[in-house]
Amino acid sequence: MIKSLLIANRGEIACRIIRTARQMGIRTVAVYSDADAKALHVRQADEAMHIGPSPARESYLVGEKIIAAALATKAEAIHPGYGFLSENAAFAQAVIDAGLIWVGPAPASITAMGLKDAAKKLMAAAGVPVTPGYMGENQEPDFLAAEADKIGYPVLIKAVAGGGGKGMRKVETAADFADALASCQREAASSFGNAHVLIEKYIQRPRHIEVQVFGDTHGNIVHLFERDCSLQRRHQKVIEEAPAPGMDEATRDQLCAAAVKAAKAVDYVGAGTIEFIADASEGLRADRIWFMEMNTRLQVEHPVTEEITGVDLVEWQLRVASGEALPLKQEDLSINGWAMEARLYAEDPAKGFLPSVGWLDVFDVGHPRDVGLRFELGVKEGDEVSPFYDPMIAKIIKHGPDRNHVIDDLTGYLSLVEIWPIRTNAPFLWRMLDSADFRRSDVTTSFIADHLDELEISNEPDDTIWAAAARAKLDRKEGEPEKFCPGSG
Repeated sequence: MIKSLLIANRGEIACRIIRTARQMGIRTVAVYSDADAKALHVRQADEAMHIGPSPARESYLVGEKIIAAALATKAEAIHPGYGFLSENAAFAQAVIDAGLIWVGPAPASITAMGLKDAAKKLMAAAGVPVTPGYMGENQEPDFLAAEADKIGYPVLIKAVAGGGGKGMRKVETAADFADALASCQREAASSFGNAHVLIEKYIQRPRHIEVQVFGDTHGNIVHLFERDCSLQRRHQKVIEEAPAPGMDEATRDQLCAAAVKAAKAVDYVGAGTIEFIADASEGLRADRIWFMEMNTRLQVEHPVTEEITGVDLVEWQLRVASGEALPLKQEDLSINGWAMEARLYAEDPAKGFLPSVGWLDVFDVGHPRDVGLRFELGVKEGDEVSPFYDPMIAKIIKHGPDRNHVIDDLTGYLSLVEIWPIRTNAPFLWRMLDSADFRRSDVTTSFIADHLDELEISNEPDDTIWAAAARAKLDRKEGEPEKFCPGSG
């Protein structure tokens, strides 16, 4: 078993990895930039190493500095978390070449699934259903326009090296294709250094369904069922749940079998996610669900899978990286209840979701009444929210017997969140969870855009009211009831 581990990440995911490592008796090493010198993950680790200035490109994205920190602290292994260098095959290989253990898939697997067009070709050859489209080498505008005509409008143009919604354009008609293609290619070249695109059929009522897979070095690959991640804003997930609403057993069996087939096609080792796009026009049907891409890392939303299966995926990662076989076989895994995750962002929905940065004078996200909730936190009261990194500061996860119970508990909790003066999306999350369409599972990936008017916050309290709420919070004696709940919006 690995004895010492460097976490090449920050925030809540670094804290989450540290927690499991400590439970396993593994010494942990954090890395930090100037902005993170007093961050929670630094305080929680057994040891910490400074790796550079605040911008990620000068610290968390510099693989040489991270490997040097691991060698200097005598760490045996590096866990990349998610984001930053987690899907960088060159970094993974450099870790291995330095004589360290890489807690992740083989660099070849990362490379195989790194480009969307190549991954789709590989999946099609392996018998995994892929979205109808063109993924070839010919990038001549007239040729691509002809392929779009064959596929049928609307179509989606996507950068093969894209992510986060960049390098992506929906095209409604043939007349709009040329301009959309040129715009997409410019953005792709600027963002990823690669202007190559693919074209695929645009799904009219899309749902984002993904399957957690896990492999070991002994040839075993299992799935841990599906998650629904359809609730997104600008292609970024906001609320995730497991299992997927409306998924019948026959469709689940076929979908999960396809995911395992995809993982086997690249000899996958470790935690990974096979992402599918579903046409929900007639409900979830196996013949209307297609491979989209693979994330060759741990996902932000992995806790919902942990909650319904009882598995600690980080523990599995560390055991598999140590050479052990998977702790459970497929027949040992089952779904227990329902789980949902809400991502708490330091952003102001009333001002176009602009990031909110500064000091957390009040950060009350936990209370004895919230028994049964799981928190993955990257900050605590008194910490600073930096402008240099992703604004997600916490994840709130609820597990319960069924979907309705989970929604009720999460909405009840979110109305009690007290954070000041940093603004968060807690009231926005509450409105989404409590909306009639979400409660009846009438959700697609365009849900937030389609419902933005009703989800936006009106009559936002001004700073005087927020300050009064903070004073009431700070002046309240232990055991007294709350006098004001700014999180209720």
